[in-house]
Amino acid sequence: MTEQHMVIDDSYTGHVSPGSPPQRRAVPGATITKMSVGPMDNNVYLIVCSATGKSVLIDAANEANRIEQLIDEHAPSLELIVTTHQHGDHWLALADVAAATKVPTAAHPLDATALPVPPNRLLEDGDRVDVGDLTFDVIHLAGHTPGSVALALTEKGGGRTHIFTGDSLFPGGVGKTADAEKFASLLSDVETKLFGRYGDDTVVYPGHGKDTTLGVERPHLGEWRRRGW
Repeated sequence: MTEQHMVIDDSYTGHVSPGSPPQRRAVPGATITKMSVGPMDNNVYLIVCSATGKSVLIDAANEANRIEQLIDEHAPSLELIVTTHQHGDHWLALADVAAATKVPTAAHPLDATALPVPPNRLLEDGDRVDVGDLTFDVIHLAGHTPGSVALALTEKGGGRTHIFTGDSLFPGGVGKTADAEKFASLLSDVETKLFGRYGDDTVVYPGHGKDTTLGVERPHLGEWRRRGW
């Protein structure tokens, strides 16, 4: 039996669920495809440079066969697989996808030892990841895990920014933290490195669930600090 091609939904809403078709949006210079995998509704992101076809995968979270099919059919020039943080639901498919694609992997050094595949590249705060004509800024956000990172892609010419935040920022608050000290660290990093740097039209692509923007979330920063989560 011939395997069916993966259907991509180009009417992007940012709301995907396990088993639903991946959604793709076109932005200046790139396409962003979002797919939900696994029982924890993890988001996988594939960003493809429109000019070169080169691409980066963010979080090979689960369902390696679906991720590999997405890559095979829609991103044959994959350059890098980035893991946002060490929690297992974000890397369950990493070993299989890395082996199948023979593509290097990357993560922050503080989370690297917990991953099933030693990263080929260690990402530090302030680093840049170049994929084709696209440049992603690496942002270290400590608190959800010691080595959580976000990747920020700003459209050419200083347009809108698209930030892939892992589990550090969601609609309605920051990611879960183990204690008050880690919460304070994460909220401080999110306030200074995200809200303090990028405009309200910045799109946030979290590790689970729907997208949001910094403008939608900004009015609630004080509320998050007061409630402590």
